[in-house]
Amino acid sequence: MQDATATHKPRVNQPSWLTILRIALGIILIWKGINFIRDISVLRSMIEQTGVGVFSRSSGVLAAIVGILSLLCGVFITVGLFTRISSIVMIPIIFVAIVFVNMKNIERNAFELTLTIIVLVLLVLFAIKGSGPLSADEYFRRGAALDKRRDAAIDKKA
Repeated sequence: MQDATATHKPRVNQPSWLTILRIALGIILIWKGINFIRDISVLRSMIEQTGVGVFSRSSGVLAAIVGILSLLCGVFITVGLFTRISSIVMIPIIFVAIVFVNMKNIERNAFELTLTIIVLVLLVLFAIKGSGPLSADEYFRRGAALDKRRDAAIDKKA
């Protein structure tokens, strides 16, 4: 007979400052998502200015997708739900923003490039590390483990 606790994954201890960084990253993405959605024409013109034909031809659709994904992934990262998946989804978007948008406008707004690079580094960090112990992911993981133990105890009685 197998012990129910042996299959439980041990909790990964992360420093609390990583949780603060995760929440800050999520808030930055939410803020950018709201700004993109509020004034989608600015994002659309930035996409058109990349000079990449595929991006320029579908700039309206891409602007809407980038705005919505930034907002949703920001919310998920802030609460720590689907953090790895949200980070992986945002990495190519941020990378394209650095290469095609921010590098061309570096003389006008170096802060935006710096912030975008920091966001990219944090996204890679949380794609690797995950959400940590203070997150919705961990809350649901603990609940599932408790359910398994309860079900195992009920099965032993029966």
